[in-house]
Amino acid sequence: MSSKSIVVSIVLLLLGFAGGTVFANSDRHAASVNHSSHSQTSVPKEGGQAAFNAIAEIVKMLEANPETNWSKVNINALRNHLVDMNALTLSAEVETFPMDQGMRFVARGSGTTLRALQNMVPAHARELDKMPQWSAVGRVMTGGVELIVTSDVEASREKISGLGFFGLMATGAHHQRHHLATSAGDPMH
Repeated sequence: MSSKSIVVSIVLLLLGFAGGTVFANSDRHAASVNHSSHSQTSVPKEGGQAAFNAIAEIVKMLEANPETNWSKVNINALRNHLVDMNALTLSAEVETFPMDQGMRFVARGSGTTLRALQNMVPAHARELDKMPQWSAVGRVMTGGVELIVTSDVEASREKISGLGFFGLMATGAHHQRHHLATSAGDPMH
């Protein structure tokens, strides 16, 4: 995929998110605004797009922390990570291979997607491996990555299967901490 078509795809995706947020917020706005006494204090709460909102939230947290070392802050690093998250989620092609104790996923892509896979999957596998219900290993391979998640417990194996590659990549409460650390110039991974 050319750089131009990637940019066009991202712009269209961002417009889609923004449009969805506008429509979702319009119902809340209609329910909460008294049209006869509409005041200047009524302002939208959402920034209009998920990545923009994530960045805005981090900026607000950094500004609220008097110990923020602004010489280390790197919001662009967070933006690059959010681009990776988007590419991985929307563009990766994943093959799933059942194993006796779990699942093996081979995710492939090119350009931005390949970079995202190779940046994110090995690091996230280490986070998954810290969880007591399973073991996880991620490795970079030519043209993609491999993620293997296994468990000795049948219920956990069923969960691995149900979550699949994308559910596993979204599992864990470390994402928000990672975003804050990345922005503050102290990446977790």
